[in-house]
Amino acid sequence: MIHIERTQTIDATPDEVWAVLGLYMRVDEFAPLITSVDPLTQGEDGMGSKRRNHFTNGTSLLEEVTVWTSNKELTVRMSEMAGMPLKDAYAKTTIEPVGGKRSRVKWGLDLSVKYGPFGWILGQTVMRATLRKIIDGNLEGLADKVRSNQNA
Repeated sequence: MIHIERTQTIDATPDEVWAVLGLYMRVDEFAPLITSVDPLTQGEDGMGSKRRNHFTNGTSLLEEVTVWTSNKELTVRMSEMAGMPLKDAYAKTTIEPVGGKRSRVKWGLDLSVKYGPFGWILGQTVMRATLRKIIDGNLEGLADKVRSNQNA
């Protein structure tokens, strides 16, 4: 497995960050590469919720919530990733208070890449750099959305 993790401090409480992150079916409101989301489950968002994310490059993937701890953690298992050279993938986002009205948000990915040793090299080089940029964009988009909610 390849592990990639990025962190950003946001000037907001964990509750304020979760108010955005916890709207599971609306990730396209802050993740810059997601153009739309198809909800695949009905009812309240939480454990077992599923969505299909559609990306700017025309690909999509399915995500299912495997850990849902309000104001603290959201973990999803990704599948149906035909447009990506991945066998298995998980994303984990955690929120920690860091004093005052600040939160440290960590966004991590754990990936198993197809194609044996060649895939491992691809994952450690091109994919790692690309995915760091994507996570950074998601974190910045999350921070922007939290700020806009604070100013609303």
